[in-house]
Amino acid sequence: MNKFKLLLASLTLSIVSIAQNYEGTIEFKMETDKGDTTTNIYYVKGDNVKLDQIGRKSGKVEGSFIFNVATKEIKYVNPVRKVWGDHKSETPPVIKGVCVSTKGTNTKMVQGQKCTEYIVKNTEENTVITYWIITGKYDFFAPLVKMWNRKDKQSVYFNQIKDLPKGSMPLLSEEKSISTGKVISKLEVSKMTKTAIDDSKLNVPSDYKKFEQK
Repeated sequence: MNKFKLLLASLTLSIVSIAQNYEGTIEFKMETDKGDTTTNIYYVKGDNVKLDQIGRKSGKVEGSFIFNVATKEIKYVNPVRKVWGDHKSETPPVIKGVCVSTKGTNTKMVQGQKCTEYIVKNTEENTVITYWIITGKYDFFAPLVKMWNRKDKQSVYFNQIKDLPKGSMPLLSEEKSISTGKVISKLEVSKMTKTAIDDSKLNVPSDYKKFEQK
């Protein structure tokens, strides 16, 4: 009986843990010192994530990526040409000098959630990025950033944070020049909506053709 109770408790905890993972949409906005603003909308369900890139002028989806963080597969989708293909991660970026990451003592409320400060600094690259991070329900985020392997410093420096708790995601981050203090780029979650995501949203539309690179 005791073994049965322990097994039942273990299963219950596992179900609760799965249920607590975030499902819904997350809208990120990136601003640069050159006046460029880009918007990405994430649709998250379990290990599957679709990222829609919204055109600055059109306000429409101009391209998408579909990630499976369990299998580490990435597909790209072109809604204009109605084609899709397998996306290969870029080669790892070269970092000059050493990135030093520290967990700060400050906290900040972003989107109604308490975030903890993490700082990554690289003197040789004259760059410091401060991340305001929440933890617990966002298991997809860190693996997605690592597998996508983008070369922008916001992504590269995030991967340098040491001992980041499982399920962590930044809701706000600022890249600055160490020498001048000037803000180079700012990435912020502008909207979060917990909602059930239909599986069809995370798949390539059936009428799209696969683009085979020659």
